[in-house]
Amino acid sequence: MPRFQQEIRFARTAAGPRLAYALSGEGCPLVRAPHWLTHVEWDWQTPVWGPWLEALSRHWRLLRFDAAGTGLSDAAAATPSLDDLVADLEAVVDAAGFERFALLGMSQGAATSIRYAARHPERVSHLVLFGAFVRGTLVRAPGAESARLVDALCQLVESGWGQQNAAYRQFFTTQFFPAATLEQTRSFNDLELLSATPTRAAQLVRAFADIDAVDDLARVQCPTLVLHKRADARIPFEEGRFVAAGIAGARFEPLDGPNHLPLSGDPAFEHALGLMNDFLPQQGRGAPRLNGLSPGDAELLELLARGLDNAQIAARLGRAEKTVRNRVSALFEHLGVESRAQAIVRGRDAGFGTAGPRD
Repeated sequence: MPRFQQEIRFARTAAGPRLAYALSGEGCPLVRAPHWLTHVEWDWQTPVWGPWLEALSRHWRLLRFDAAGTGLSDAAAATPSLDDLVADLEAVVDAAGFERFALLGMSQGAATSIRYAARHPERVSHLVLFGAFVRGTLVRAPGAESARLVDALCQLVESGWGQQNAAYRQFFTTQFFPAATLEQTRSFNDLELLSATPTRAAQLVRAFADIDAVDDLARVQCPTLVLHKRADARIPFEEGRFVAAGIAGARFEPLDGPNHLPLSGDPAFEHALGLMNDFLPQQGRGAPRLNGLSPGDAELLELLARGLDNAQIAARLGRAEKTVRNRVSALFEHLGVESRAQAIVRGRDAGFGTAGPRD
């Protein structure tokens, strides 16, 4: 059973579909963009995603959601563009009240995260990318052969995805997790069936093949950590290197193993979590009166603890300086302190400001 409870809510998009999102854990806000087929009700309980979600929820206030047409979200008729996926992300973080947050993009979710970060630099404090690509198959290797491959994959999905026999879905599972245990493999096969209809799964295969976020890389301004498996059977290692090289100042961390993303039991799993723990801001546990901070107040305390003044905070958050001043006063009351210096000490004692000052 899951160690942490979650809350499932819904956000309305401008295009109409309602998107299911889940909140779990406490601490600084962390948003995970959707990737290849999720289900906020069930992925928590699988041996593939459960350990990830439990680990992330121990340290952060985790927000994740099902893309349109998948999981608990409403059905969607059209094949989504990358801009559609970004619009869904915009709708969910706004509905959840996350003003500024760290963003986690895994696999196909990386391109969505990169474009969002490029368009909304005032909202994203840190960016973590796993198994990332910004060039889909038809962009990375254009030509008739790639087009035939994508068509064949889509036909395979439409023909066999919905069958109780998992052989067709096993083809995709093996690409993502060739070194998975039998239990992990079976659970991912089942999750694929639960997460999308054959038609929607085929639409997503085609949509991901057309992804092109190359021009967004240079516009990412936040600190970025890129992790990629050297023997990734799904996305070439070179694509991860390409992503890291395109983002100014990005840190690139190669990981061992053939699985597209680290799974529990894989030595790279604990290593990857350790890298994230060192890289992302965290709210300390056990510090009195800090666990009740809203995501907005947690972000404000993070900036105070880094030593930023009100003008710098206003510029970082895209808010008026008067608004920031009022929010700082309210934060002092919540923390039970009387001065900025006392607030900074409280914040740093709780683990805020560990990333150091930023101009």
